[in-house]
Amino acid sequence: MAYVKEIKDYLTGLTEVLRKLDVAQLNTFLTLLDTAREEGRQIFIFGNGGSGANASHITGDLVKGASYGKEKRFKVLCLNDNDAGMLAYANDVSYDDVFVEQLKNFLNPGDVVVGISGSGNSVNILKAIDYANEKGAITVGFCGYPGGKLESRTKHNVHANIHDMQFAEDVHLIVGHIAMKILSGGVCY
Repeated sequence: MAYVKEIKDYLTGLTEVLRKLDVAQLNTFLTLLDTAREEGRQIFIFGNGGSGANASHITGDLVKGASYGKEKRFKVLCLNDNDAGMLAYANDVSYDDVFVEQLKNFLNPGDVVVGISGSGNSVNILKAIDYANEKGAITVGFCGYPGGKLESRTKHNVHANIHDMQFAEDVHLIVGHIAMKILSGGVCY
């Protein structure tokens, strides 16, 4: 069975979404990350499902790919990688609190908090972002679709304005790769 047309259609659609990305949003995101590294601030990143996988991947790229061999390194934690903590909060409190409760242990004013939600409406992401805003953190929302509630509740955004979850998730991971490549000085290990 041949899927050539469908593959080409997908690649054309993704290319269009990437072409429409707001480069100023990406520049701001990279600047926030670089400033956090220079100032020794923490970066927290998290999401659900595919967005959680992207959060984990971006964390790995910053912790190793953009930090290895450097004097100043990124201090990045992916909150959805803490299975025991997440499951304990989900079971004993509420799934809506799995990220905000972890932030309460670590967050300092001026830290960077990146919530990833394709729809922009994940309650557990929004609760963590609201808490981070209250505590003086710098908040960034990675969203898709029209942006949902996340876009208006974060101080900065990376918005893949497309009504397609896979394209939105693709864009978010590509932005992570852009960050790693640029902030590592273009060196791959």
